[in-house]
Amino acid sequence: MHPALSVIFLTTLIGAGQGLFLALVTGQVYAAIRLIAPQSAEFYAGGSALALGLLVAGLGASFFHLGRPERAWRAASMWRTSWLSREVIVLPAMMAMVFLYGVFHWLGWTQPLFVIGAGGLPVDATLVFGVSGALVAFALYVCTAMIYASVKFLEEWASPYTIANFLLLGLASGFMLAAAYAAYLGTELVGFYGTWAVIFTLLALGTRSAALIRNAGLKHKSSLQTAIGVRHRVIEQRSQGFTAGSFNTREFFHHRSPRFVARLRLIFLLLVFPVPVLLIMLAYVLASPTLPVLAFAAQYVGLLAERWHFFAEARHPQNLYYQSVS
Repeated sequence: MHPALSVIFLTTLIGAGQGLFLALVTGQVYAAIRLIAPQSAEFYAGGSALALGLLVAGLGASFFHLGRPERAWRAASMWRTSWLSREVIVLPAMMAMVFLYGVFHWLGWTQPLFVIGAGGLPVDATLVFGVSGALVAFALYVCTAMIYASVKFLEEWASPYTIANFLLLGLASGFMLAAAYAAYLGTELVGFYGTWAVIFTLLALGTRSAALIRNAGLKHKSSLQTAIGVRHRVIEQRSQGFTAGSFNTREFFHHRSPRFVARLRLIFLLLVFPVPVLLIMLAYVLASPTLPVLAFAAQYVGLLAERWHFFAEARHPQNLYYQSVS
């Protein structure tokens, strides 16, 4: 498939925004049960603003993929059958939850509504919005991933690994950004968020590697023989069917050499996984406020390459007609 930059930025930006919001909520829950030191309302408000900015930026990037952006609202009309429509509905709901979470912190509306358990866990409006928003965030990860995993004829995508990778890579980048945010503000939560970021990054390494191994060994159901209904053993394509470029030749193939794709795969495997892990571990030792920021920056650049590769490795059956001479 042809990797569209608008979709690459959409999926990576909202993935990091969701992950950052989940990191903030996780930190608040841990602080509420007294496992880590509580943070100021400004910490959560600022983090929410950053997460909301990523979500808005991702939504903005998606409009560049539309032929008629003024009709974008119609995308929500097929919510009963379309995962894209469900994403279009869930994404604004996610943005609303992040906004309310941040605003309530910023205004200081954190008085407990009720207390849970004998230990006295205080539950305020921000915690309610946080937990509710966390559920919406996981739903959004699923909706985004299922847009691709539900396409059965693209066998590279039609796998549970697609859902796992969107989820884990989003969590890894979000918690890595939370560590960078904590380091920038000089709080003591760098180790907390960084540890979770490393855990999610290593889990993502496992699922992404498994997906690469699976896709490398795929035996596709379609062939030239099945595509044109001729069972002869030797069939050679002589004509592309077009005398010039067309939608088919532009949108269903990436037009890059196998060598380029292999190099990009190596780049993202390095930048997404070992480089940020080493940087965040080095930040523990040196107590550096800049290394976590570099770790997130390196990982995000790697995620751009990873998402490009994700789209490029999907082999559309129509390329049996057009790819070889495109």
